[in-house]
Amino acid sequence: MTTPRTVSSAVIDAVTTVDVTVVGTAPAMAMAALAQNLANSAAMAAMNAVFAQQQAFIAHQAATTSAVAMLLALIDE
Repeated sequence: MTTPRTVSSAVIDAVTTVDVTVVGTAPAMAMAALAQNLANSAAMAAMNAVFAQQQAFIAHQAATTSAVAMLLALIDE
């Protein structure tokens, strides 16, 4: 078994300060992570909305092109 050693009070104060700092900043770090996740989710939702709008525009354009082609075919007859 090892013999107990004395630890400098400066070391104890430094470790205590670090522990208090970590415990004190934990709620702020958690809120920052929450804000980052919320911002990321909002950005992904906006990106999905833009993608859906682009796909709808392509479908509408294809339908319009097909309808115009059918009308032009009627005129040629």
